[in-house]
Amino acid sequence: MDTFRLVNRVAVVFGTLMLIGSPNALAADTMPNACPVDGCVVKIVSIKPAGDELEITFDSNFTPDVSKNHFHVWWGENFTVEQVGRNAEPEHGVTQGSWHRHADYPVYITQGAASVSARGDATTVCVTAADRGHNVLDVAIYDCVDASGQL
Repeated sequence: MDTFRLVNRVAVVFGTLMLIGSPNALAADTMPNACPVDGCVVKIVSIKPAGDELEITFDSNFTPDVSKNHFHVWWGENFTVEQVGRNAEPEHGVTQGSWHRHADYPVYITQGAASVSARGDATTVCVTAADRGHNVLDVAIYDCVDASGQL
């Protein structure tokens, strides 16, 4: 067998083993940061307690990067999706709220403005995609989940 075919077979076997052993890492490494035609979508897959905070698992159609497209997480009873970006007032005419920006994927631990300690009486956790300027990309594309059973 020539060297080229051997290298290709090794690459295929190694890639298959990586896929079996770590599907989330491989998927995140291969997805682009750019939004697909239907927009950047992020969904909350699960929420569970993590000490005094919450561990949230996301599913997204892009790889988040804080210096590019990334996630904003906030407490839904405290702010609307229009409020959780720097474009709140100039684009949506609402007072800017508080959110936590991050690129932790697929697992995120609440912190900052999304911390359990910052929620007040809120029980709904929300997420949306934002751009490098921390503007919400599309106020029609967001996801909220009731976390009251995990608090």
